[in-house]
Amino acid sequence: MNSDKERRSQVSEELKDKENMQPESEQENRDCGEAAGKNASSETAEGAEGSQAEESGAEEKTGADGEQAEEGGEESQPEKKGFFARKKDKRDQQIEELTDRLKRTMAEFDNFRKRTEKEKSAMYEIGAKDVIEKILPIVDNFERGLSAVPEGGDAFAEGMNMIYRQLLKTLEELGVKPIEAVGQPFDPNFHNAVMHIEDESLGENVVAEEFQKGYLYRDSVVRHSMVKVAN
Repeated sequence: MNSDKERRSQVSEELKDKENMQPESEQENRDCGEAAGKNASSETAEGAEGSQAEESGAEEKTGADGEQAEEGGEESQPEKKGFFARKKDKRDQQIEELTDRLKRTMAEFDNFRKRTEKEKSAMYEIGAKDVIEKILPIVDNFERGLSAVPEGGDAFAEGMNMIYRQLLKTLEELGVKPIEAVGQPFDPNFHNAVMHIEDESLGENVVAEEFQKGYLYRDSVVRHSMVKVAN
């Protein structure tokens, strides 16, 4: 009997203990549930933030990749342009070379033309000077003959004088003119001194007398004046 009572008392105590433990376990379960909910919500929030971060990172990466792709495309375009430009530059280089050769040829031809014209002009001037030089002795003879004719000579002398003046006019029209000598300072470029005298009435190194006239053809000396220089 005692053993039965003891068993009953133990059972009743165990039941009481279980009843007391149920609220605690329920409270613990509630606490665990709340903690789990909080953890889940925090995990959800963290997951959302992580997904947003991942999405923003992906967008940034996509934008960066797009920018890099655009930059790469832009870089590739100049490379393509550069490639075609090199071909174009090669062709342009050939054009420039041909243009340069043409310009040089034209310049050489122009120089040749100018040189030829200059040579022709020089040849013409040399030929004209030779002819004039051969005519000058005739002019000298006219002057000598007319100087010997007395004033108021006959018609023949007058005719010679007219021919002489016409000859001088023709030579002047061709560009031939006499060199001034008497009273001018001696200049070896125009004068040929054959005599020297002392004359106080004249200045130093001045032409005192002219023995033979000198002539110029277009500012070029055909014949020097033959003169006498004073002092």
